[in-house]
Amino acid sequence: MLKATQPSVIATFRSVKKNYGAYIAISNLDLDVYNGEFLTLLGPSGSGKTTTLMMLAGFEKPNSGEIHINGEDVTRCAPYDRGMGVVFQSYALFPHMTVAENLAFPLAVRKIPKAERDRLVTRMLDLIQLPSVGDRKPQQLSGGQQQRVALARALVYEPRIVLMDEPLGALDKALRETMQMELKSLHARLGITFVYVTHDQDEALTMSDRIAVFNKGKIAQIAPPEVIYKRPSDRFVAGFVGEANLIDAEVLEIKTGRASVKTRDDAILSGIASGDLAVGKSAAIFSRPEEVQIVPASAAGLHGEVNSVIFHGDHLRIHITTDAGQVIHIKENSAGRNSRVKPGDRVALKFPEESCVIIP
Repeated sequence: MLKATQPSVIATFRSVKKNYGAYIAISNLDLDVYNGEFLTLLGPSGSGKTTTLMMLAGFEKPNSGEIHINGEDVTRCAPYDRGMGVVFQSYALFPHMTVAENLAFPLAVRKIPKAERDRLVTRMLDLIQLPSVGDRKPQQLSGGQQQRVALARALVYEPRIVLMDEPLGALDKALRETMQMELKSLHARLGITFVYVTHDQDEALTMSDRIAVFNKGKIAQIAPPEVIYKRPSDRFVAGFVGEANLIDAEVLEIKTGRASVKTRDDAILSGIASGDLAVGKSAAIFSRPEEVQIVPASAAGLHGEVNSVIFHGDHLRIHITTDAGQVIHIKENSAGRNSRVKPGDRVALKFPEESCVIIP
């Protein structure tokens, strides 16, 4: 049987710490960035994700620890010595230059001959599907077009890594979703390493090969999007990424990767064990709203009363308060909605074992 090839590492953080006075922004960070991957640094404001990106770019220096790119220690190297492209939310295009001149600027700085500059600029304009805007000024473009040009300028000199700090934050929802697909497609075509910062969980889930979820200066979990969504490592990740039901419980048994727990209203539930669990200690049952099933009140399991049933077009949002007083959120397909439950109904709730995770 062939073993999967381990991806090569293009950048590493080792025991990196960063503080601003008494404030600890990054605490003992260890991180490998794989060559050619789309890695998203996700977290709330102040979690350390942007500081990590800025240290990789060279705009911030760690207080201790090392940063390596392709095996070379770049911890104290200037940004221009790191061979990276950077894209910010503000685009930072030169307003007095045409689009073509903006793209040619980093090539001119690197003393690329004019004929080669022209070829690379034309290639990038074709790549971002804006071949006819080279003679326009940035202010003559739409927000989405400016964002594409900013990305093209970061890519034109073929950097080893492209760093992006919330580049889609200023766009409206529809354009942002379109640009997400374009970025993912562009990444697949180029094969360049993308490191992307956002606080938008949907953005992270849509585009990433891996997501590093930051919390209080540390990585709470790093994994592919599906693992982050379905198998969160702790309550923070479960609550921050997507909608989550977290039901308080006590651990009864842990065996071969599974755990059984008892809820506050004495229901016994089982699921996949995750994190540092211990028998007799408190835990939480994690389940996504779309995984919880409503069954007749006569069935075993958690019991409660329907608070509300809200129509959201293609799905229903159902809120149920359990007998122990916890509110459970359920998301159901809206087909056949006239036959479903209504406020005031007594129901039981089923949590499929394969979709439940028991977390500390």
